[in-house]
Amino acid sequence: MIEHHFVICAENTGYEASLERRKLYEVISDPDADKHDQLRVIDESGEDYLYPKSFFIGVELPQKVIDRIALTA
Repeated sequence: MIEHHFVICAENTGYEASLERRKLYEVISDPDADKHDQLRVIDESGEDYLYPKSFFIGVELPQKVIDRIALTA
């Protein structure tokens, strides 16, 4: 089973075309990114890129919501 993790974008300075503030984004696990205070996020392009961890707030969603999001991906 794939684990899905989500964050909400709180800041997008310099990345306005790639990230929307107040929007939910899926995080891809990347241990190297963690070491550099970054997150690998699927952005508006539909691809995953590294962004500063400080731009996001982690959220815990009910499993029912995660399952529904996963179906639409």
